[in-house]
Amino acid sequence: MCAPRGDGVVSEHRNTEEGPVHWRNLIAACAAVCVFAFSLGEVFPLLSLNMEQQGVSARVIGFNTATAMIGILVAGLFIPKLSHAFGAKPLALTMAFATAAIFLLYPTFPTLWAWFPVRFCQGMTVATLFALSEAWVLSNAKGALRGLIVGIYATCISATFGVGPAVISWVGIEGFLPFGIGAAVLCLAALPIAALSSEASHAEYDHVPIWQFMPRAPLLLGAIFVHAIFDGGMLGFLSVYGVRSGMDVAEAARLLTVLSFGNVAFQIPIGWIAGRTSKPIAMLVCFAVASVGLFLLPLAITAAWVWPLLLVLGAAGFGIYTIGLAMLGDRFTGAELIAGTSAFSTVWGLGALTGSVVCGFAMDLLGPRGFPEALLAIFLAYLAVRLAMRGAR
Repeated sequence: MCAPRGDGVVSEHRNTEEGPVHWRNLIAACAAVCVFAFSLGEVFPLLSLNMEQQGVSARVIGFNTATAMIGILVAGLFIPKLSHAFGAKPLALTMAFATAAIFLLYPTFPTLWAWFPVRFCQGMTVATLFALSEAWVLSNAKGALRGLIVGIYATCISATFGVGPAVISWVGIEGFLPFGIGAAVLCLAALPIAALSSEASHAEYDHVPIWQFMPRAPLLLGAIFVHAIFDGGMLGFLSVYGVRSGMDVAEAARLLTVLSFGNVAFQIPIGWIAGRTSKPIAMLVCFAVASVGLFLLPLAITAAWVWPLLLVLGAAGFGIYTIGLAMLGDRFTGAELIAGTSAFSTVWGLGALTGSVVCGFAMDLLGPRGFPEALLAIFLAYLAVRLAMRGAR
């Protein structure tokens, strides 16, 4: 197991050993992240479309969306300590059921201002599931299989994420029903978590705070930050962008579903290719493809080819995270890995918060086109920095 060195600096290990895949724990990890993905996939467009229907400005929608990201960011500061103190499985089960209960609070208190604290709490619960599931996956994915297994994990995220918007297009956005369906699915997804093996359920290594980890992988965390800006913008505003570009509500909700289907179809190939070539180069390719997709989105939004474009855009945008997660597993183990996945969660929360606010302001300032243009500018800025610092990690 790994622990901080005596000087307080986190040590780094190359985690490239081969070994058997513990599928029981991998299934538990996928179940945990399904809770996270379905929760965000349904609630983001559901609440955004409700607020849009009520005449709420894009700026306020962005602020409301950002409260979930603040919850994710705050939770990341405490996840390693909570996991070490209580064990991963009890903590994950508690958070899964808490997320289901929080889902039911939205229709119980159907006012804009009540949704701010509720979304903050939901961000905290799903972030815990997110970080724990990643640590389980990377602990059970060994050597050359890591890229493929991370791709399978990412596919689970994408598949369940896409179910959320599909539920909206099926049952609509009004009343208790869409929230009740979400809560029921979250409860069912908790069952496989209970099958997590006992040896994976308790921390047997020293606690490593994320602030000690962050200086170890700045460019990797920077890539996750930009990916999260993309996620936050797409979650909060892709459906609104569709409505403001002339689509009806059901069709606009399907934009997010198709985007997520691109993730489902391509994350396993992306993980497999990255594992057998160069992960940093594969990540840069994903950044470049996503940038092209964002450039073309305003031209395609009213045309039939918007659907294949979203498939590619979703694959490339989420591929950044898939490859980044595999790179994290290559470099860190044990307590450092828990700290690393918690840092991913915190940086994701900060990035998604930034994406929600930036896209909201951009749409208010520039109209609908401000949404893809703001994301494109951020992607191009990261590519410029990354290419200028070629060779750095």
